[in-house]
Amino acid sequence: MANDAEELASGIRVVMNATDVSGLRRLTGGASRETWRFNADGQDFVLQRVRKGTPGGLRTEPAVLAAAHRGGVPVPELVVDGSRREELERPFMIVRAVQGETIARKILRDDEFAGARQALPAQLGKAAASLHRISASEVEGLVNEDQIDRYKQVLDDLGEPHPVFEVAFRWLEMNRPVTTHQCIVHGDFRLGNMMVNDQGLSAVLDWELAHVGDPMEDLGWLCVRAWRFGGPHPVAGIGTYESLFDAYEEESGIRPDGHIVRWWETLGTLKWGIMCITQASAHLSGMARSHELAAIGRRVCENEYDLLELLTLENS
Repeated sequence: MANDAEELASGIRVVMNATDVSGLRRLTGGASRETWRFNADGQDFVLQRVRKGTPGGLRTEPAVLAAAHRGGVPVPELVVDGSRREELERPFMIVRAVQGETIARKILRDDEFAGARQALPAQLGKAAASLHRISASEVEGLVNEDQIDRYKQVLDDLGEPHPVFEVAFRWLEMNRPVTTHQCIVHGDFRLGNMMVNDQGLSAVLDWELAHVGDPMEDLGWLCVRAWRFGGPHPVAGIGTYESLFDAYEEESGIRPDGHIVRWWETLGTLKWGIMCITQASAHLSGMARSHELAAIGRRVCENEYDLLELLTLENS
């Protein structure tokens, strides 16, 4: 392992054209990426490199990250796009390090982030609005697909009976809102993918699921109950719909329609429920034996309950 780290440090030195690379250490997390932090010539950076055997490389993520930075979204600055380079053996990118915390439990409960919790809902609305101003034409190769069709096929392929999910699909199809604007969508805009310091939002992270879609998708996903992490309020567990919508409108001039956002929140809840089945299936089939994946499977019923509440609310 030490030799691997030394070899990686040597490669980083070449890529960065740096005299000195020190403090290289592996960070936890990331199913498809290795994440390393290091210092090069007195400045801190983060390297993300595709894990061995992971297909697809970095796809469009570096280009989306650069476009978001140009558009004023708080993101780490892209320093090296190594998506098509070979110095570090596998596709990689290097960004300037950003200080803060990503663990939702700490952000929601620690005294250190009390001030941040007051500022975050508005900051998230502003960041989303800044992102949604960026034309999808700025980044080539972004996917634009019908998510109802996609996740219905996933559920059919799993072959498990889930009547609540079937009812939710039917309701979503019957009440599908008209999409008036297509733009770059983050795709996983939620607490856990936000870097937060004591002042609030410092960076939006994890752009690997970015695609072309309806901007209200990001707002709906942010409000899914699973991403409130036990908090009592709909926006990341700490804010109201109104605080999010006010900030979004102030930045973009467009007032989100609460019913449309809740449509996307409903779809997001359904998607997460199906993802939970998929992850549990990976464990049960023996493809990836994991206590974590098995435990996630037990959360399917939570999403069924949340869907029933959402559908009752929208039909009352």
